[in-house]
Amino acid sequence: MKKVLLVSLLFVMVLGSSSVFAAEKVPLGAGNLALKVDYINFTDADTENFDVGSGLYVGLEAYSHLVDSAPNFYIGMEVGYTNIDGDMDNSDSNHETEASFVPIELNLKYAMNVVPNLELDLGAGASINYAKIQVPGTGDDWLWGAQIFADLNYKINQFFLGINAKYQMMENFDDTDISFRNWRFGGQAGIMF
Repeated sequence: MKKVLLVSLLFVMVLGSSSVFAAEKVPLGAGNLALKVDYINFTDADTENFDVGSGLYVGLEAYSHLVDSAPNFYIGMEVGYTNIDGDMDNSDSNHETEASFVPIELNLKYAMNVVPNLELDLGAGASINYAKIQVPGTGDDWLWGAQIFADLNYKINQFFLGINAKYQMMENFDDTDISFRNWRFGGQAGIMF
């Protein structure tokens, strides 16, 4: 039992020291993982008319340090989800509406220290986005897109808290004029390893 405890303690010490070393050498560690909770707003007037123009967005992102020769560059993915319910009032009838949106993003970001423990990230990437809108005459579609974003993170040991903003452009929905272009703003919490 003492050997197991000793080996466990040594493992924790090595893992902890390597995490601290990585955090000192590169701004957000060798890799990082974050949970996001954002406000999402679709910029198209049609989504407002369908009463599904804005709502809550939840996302999970994971980034890895790109190369040792460029310590500030990270590559990673983000997957998110939002489902917004609404009501569309016509002069003749009332329809319940619903929009679902799932972006799958591949991003490159540049992280830099603003002041000690405060990190600014700027990035861009490409995405494939699943969109579904439940109004008469529509369905679901996969849309190609691109995004730009900025994050501001405060580091606490190997954890970080921050705010983020993103703008996402994409092709129109299912050969219609409906667009799922959006902007997001919110908070995130994560861990560096």
